[in-house]
Amino acid sequence: MKGFLSVIRSFGPACAGLWWALKTQRNLRVHAAATAIVVPLGLGLKITLGEWLVVILSVGMVWAAELIDTAIETLADRVSMEREEPIRRVKDVAAAAVLVAAVSAAIAGVIIFAPRLWRLF
Repeated sequence: MKGFLSVIRSFGPACAGLWWALKTQRNLRVHAAATAIVVPLGLGLKITLGEWLVVILSVGMVWAAELIDTAIETLADRVSMEREEPIRRVKDVAAAAVLVAAVSAAIAGVIIFAPRLWRLF
């Protein structure tokens, strides 16, 4: 039981980090809003299990990329607030990872949702 409680307690810092990021990062709140739209839409349109897997993985990929980007930017700002080329490149690459994840998720969303939405009109 002691080991199990240790595992449960280890989620605390992760939850604290997620909560801090949601409170402070506008882009993460945008992803949260998109998630809040996509999930009810998927339920309403009765997407298949396979489509749910794609949606869940896409949402998770975007959230994870945004959180990693936030961590990198926070650390980079701690290292130096000066305009240094290597730090700028690191931040740009981290932001590009979020862009790639978001575009991939958007394409998956269009493939899954557009035909169903089209049939409604």
